[in-house]
Amino acid sequence: MQPPVPNLPLLTRSRKAVVEHITETATIKAPAERFTGDVYLNPIEAPSDPARLSSALVRFTPGARTNWHSHAKGQVLYITDGVGLVGTRDGHVARVSAGETVKCPAGEEHWHGATDTTLLAHIAMVVGDESGDGTTWLEPVTDEQYTAALATVGR
Repeated sequence: MQPPVPNLPLLTRSRKAVVEHITETATIKAPAERFTGDVYLNPIEAPSDPARLSSALVRFTPGARTNWHSHAKGQVLYITDGVGLVGTRDGHVARVSAGETVKCPAGEEHWHGATDTTLLAHIAMVVGDESGDGTTWLEPVTDEQYTAALATVGR
């Protein structure tokens, strides 16, 4: 038989709330200088010290896409709905769909968006740097580049 466990005082400490519950974020239309077509954003998290995570739910209508861009510390895309494309400067194009994850390396110039016939939604996540989210926005993906990307994956 084991000896009885002594009655120990319960340790309690006061602390600030550690959970923030955000019930709604405004949907905003993505800026035309960074996107082609109709794209809508719901911010999830903005970078702030000490954390530098930036994330958003991004929804693309058929044919909509980002401009070419890169991220100082890379980007992760988690596809939540639909079918889309992710393309890189070397001509690599991936067809992506719900449940898949894409990791874009730091500095890799790329674009992503919906196919010409389907919607695409993804959660975009980046780790920012001292100056913000670390994204460098470049020129639009041309219609010719987009059409070639569609042909590469067989639509």
